[in-house]
Order: sequence, then C-alpha cells, then structure tokens
Amino acid sequence: MATVPLTFPGAHGTELAGRLEMPVGEPRATALFAHCFTCSKESAAASRVSRALTDEGIAVLRFDFTGLGGSDGDFASTDFSSNVDDVVAAAEHLGESLARPSLLIGHSLGGAAVLAAASRLPDVDAVATIGAPADPSHVTALFADDVPRIEEDGSARVTLVGREFCVRKEFLEDLAEQKQTERIAALDAALLILHSPVDQTVGVENARTIYDAARHPKSFVALDGADHLLQNRRDSQFAADLIGAWASRHVPELKAQTQGTPQEKVPEHPDGAVVVETGAGRFGQVVHAGSHRFVADEPRDVGLDTGPNPYDFLLTALGTCTSMTLQEFARRKGWPLESVRVELQHSRVHADDCAACEDQSGQVDRIERVVHLTGDLDDAQRTKLLQIADRCPVHRTLHNQIDVPTRLADD
Repeated sequence: MATVPLTFPGAHGTELAGRLEMPVGEPRATALFAHCFTCSKESAAASRVSRALTDEGIAVLRFDFTGLGGSDGDFASTDFSSNVDDVVAAAEHLGESLARPSLLIGHSLGGAAVLAAASRLPDVDAVATIGAPADPSHVTALFADDVPRIEEDGSARVTLVGREFCVRKEFLEDLAEQKQTERIAALDAALLILHSPVDQTVGVENARTIYDAARHPKSFVALDGADHLLQNRRDSQFAADLIGAWASRHVPELKAQTQGTPQEKVPEHPDGAVVVETGAGRFGQVVHAGSHRFVADEPRDVGLDTGPNPYDFLLTALGTCTSMTLQEFARRKGWPLESVRVELQHSRVHADDCAACEDQSGQVDRIERVVHLTGDLDDAQRTKLLQIADRCPVHRTLHNQIDVPTRLADD
C-alpha cells in the first residue's frame, strides 16, 4: 500500500488537499472518502478506513473540504452545498487521474454529503455512510446555543472539538434548504448504513430514518460500542472490513473478480524468477518475487509515486547485499559488528571524472556507497570490512560483463 499526497482544484476555485491510498497492484475499484464536520482527511476514520480498504484492492481518495486541513479557502465561506460540490470535484479529479469512483464513503456530515452528491455522479454503484445524520441541519446541534446569535448578528465564532470556527447565517439557511429525504429516496445505488447504537453526537435514530427513506438494496449494521469518531482502531478496522465485504457484492468491478479469478493471481514462473507486470497509472508496476509482492513506480512529476523507481531497486539490491555480506563475514570471524547502514546514490558523471574507468569518453554511471559500521571494531577490522563490501555478490555482478538475452513469450 502507498499513500500519494496530491492537490486538485475544488468546485469554487480553491486548491483542495488529498491523499490517494493505493493498493499493491492494479486497483480493482476506486472510492472516495468524505470526512466529518470540521474534521480532516487525517481523522482516525478517514485514514484507517481508507488504508484498510486497499487490502481489498480498492484505491481510496480522502480529501479535506474547503478551509479545512491542508485545503485552501475560508471555512466561513463554505456551506453544505459547497461541501457537496467539493465531493463532486474530488470525484472528477479521481476520474481524470485514475478512474471514476464507483464507491462513495462518508463519515458524519461527510456521509450526508456523499448521499447528496451521488445523484450527480452516475458511475457510483454503492454508497456507505458512517454515523451520518439523516438531515444535514442536525449539525447545528453541535452549536445550538450559538444559533440565536448567528441569526441575529449574521455570524458568530463557535467552538467545536476544541477549535474556533466562524459560522455564518447563510450556512444555517443552506442547511435548512436541503431536501435530503428526497435525495435518499431517489438514490440509484446500493446503500450501507453503519452507525453506533451509543453514538452521542449523531443518534442512531438517524440511521433508521435513512434506512426507511432509501430503496433496496440497502443494509444497516450496528457498530456496537463505537464512539462517533471511531477513535478505537478495532472499530475503524471493523467498519472498513464491512464496507469492503459489502462492496464486493455491489460494485461491478469487485463483484466480477469475486465471482471469477482471484484478485491478485500470482503469475506462474520458473523457480527463482522475478515477474514484473503492469500496475496502476502510467508507470506503475507490480513485482512478484517468490512469495513477495511489491510495487515500482516513478515520482509524482511523471508517475503516481506508489513505489520506488527502478534505480531505487538497483541501489536496494546493492545495499542489502553489502549489509548482509558484511554481517555474515563479521559473524564468522567473531568480530563485534552490531549493525550496518549503507547509503547509496546513483548519478551520471563524465568519464574523465572517473579515475577507475577504463573508457574516458562520454558518461558513466556512478554509485556512491557509504558504509556505516556500529560496534567495538578496531581500525584493521573496519578496513577489512570495507574491502569485503566489494566482494558482495551484487557488487560483483555489477562489475562483471552481463548478458541479458531477451525474447518474446510464446503466448
């Protein structure tokens, strides 16, 4: 799993900050997560649920609404309608960069926002809400004592979760105008409602109202004992597991793979061979090495940065081989080597700057390797270990003449 930070234009011209959680390999489906009121994409529910869904092969974009977290803009100028617009903008960005989301997930007021946005996103097949209010205006209960002052003065600063926010009268008016029940009744997607019976912020009766208003297919699951913010890791993991399992029955991309071939079938290959396959995005690759699976990619200026680039893997091979060789040599000698750290950097240099190069024309590849040895070693032992570094198998391979015969497969 890799987390890719990104920014994209919001619905009203501001830059929104997001994090794209990428699974290992080609995503089976894409999802969008909308966080709770005055929260951020880094909340326990947003981060943990999004990351856990990557285990199901789902790529998840979680983002900050305008004026919150890392996103630009003024929170005071936002309202519920602008939040819905931000959801749509995030979905459109996800569609342009990867694939349009087929699954929407919203926590608390974010749940109300994805329910409202779903009708504007025809590719959405499933919507999951966590502790969502049936009516967006429920959020005013968080600052009920300040509502008269907001209506009289036009705005007021209120304290929510230990932070001050400016709430305008227009925010209240926008909430009152929402026809959420009609939206829920017209929802053309499968619906999963997750709610804690002991939720002290948004009562569980809201889940019943949403359920009664919605058409089938719809499901309700109680998050027994969970708090509204899902701060307990087990609660957020349970929610993610439920969403993943439920989505596999309602999102066509997931349903097809569940009923057909396994999600990540490891390709057949000769013993000891490494297999590399096309992954996500423009340069993403999936690497199968024995029983291990990981990804390679290019940095975000050209790729998605879901994994190390090819030269990172080359340096990794040399660095790990160096460290293993030194530790094994010291172990056999009985020397007090405690740990090894190897720093490597690849560059291209002019050949005439390389004293050890036979060919002094053009450019050559240079790998600078710095070895840090920890332990009560004397100078002679340290010098010998430095010499041994050049004897590691990968180092020798890089200095040998290498033959790489390449052919097309017979399939």
